[in-house]
Amino acid sequence: MGERVLAFMAHPDDAEFLCAGTLALLHERGYEVHIATMTAGDGGSTELPPEEIARIRLGEAERSAALLNGKYYCAGLKDFLVTVNDTSIKRTVELVRQVDPIIVFAHHPGDYMLDHEMSSILVRHACFCAGAPNMKTDLFPSAKPIGRIPYLYYCMPIEGIDHFGNEAPMSIFVNITSVMELKERMLKCHESQRQWLLKHHGIDEYIERMRHWAMQVGRKVGAEFAECFIQHRGHAFPKDNILVKLLNGLAIEVQQ
Repeated sequence: MGERVLAFMAHPDDAEFLCAGTLALLHERGYEVHIATMTAGDGGSTELPPEEIARIRLGEAERSAALLNGKYYCAGLKDFLVTVNDTSIKRTVELVRQVDPIIVFAHHPGDYMLDHEMSSILVRHACFCAGAPNMKTDLFPSAKPIGRIPYLYYCMPIEGIDHFGNEAPMSIFVNITSVMELKERMLKCHESQRQWLLKHHGIDEYIERMRHWAMQVGRKVGAEFAECFIQHRGHAFPKDNILVKLLNGLAIEVQQ
């Protein structure tokens, strides 16, 4: 079995908006792709009840991950209620242990909504403590503790701005032009979200909006389309930039 990468986000379709191009490039290089979400997207409809829209969105997420021969997981939390507590920590740790990834992608800590911000904290914490044998998840049987702290990258927040509306400084840029069509196909799997985004966010043609954001990022580094990240390099986390190494020629780090 090859090395694994994990995109662990709040909701179905978040990974497709934020890092699916980079996941596709890593898949081309032989890495197993795993996508997880905290919730099943049960709040993502103005018409369907939570159980029905969750069922639909779980299927959409599985179809999207399958385009990269990947696996999809859900931690079973609820939309708008993702918080840091015993249950959410244990479920997040358990999923990180199940995948045992070398690289993890998470939401930016200052993204626009609480579910995203709390997911970022939960994933960061799980990456740190998933290797601790005394961190028990109360699941039987539970996954074994992992033997490393993964490389952790935060994705660009939606629109490239933090929750104050200021531009979020990003330092790692990945040219995804060669896999942009695949990124679009993955996002199109989440077709239930077009009406939700139109009615709640005022965003129509969500594919075009995603392309617009990727073009804006690309202009900063002379690419047609790009995704961008910032690496978590706090104490005990890996400090070298594995993305630049693995995606030689397609990923660069810009000094802030």
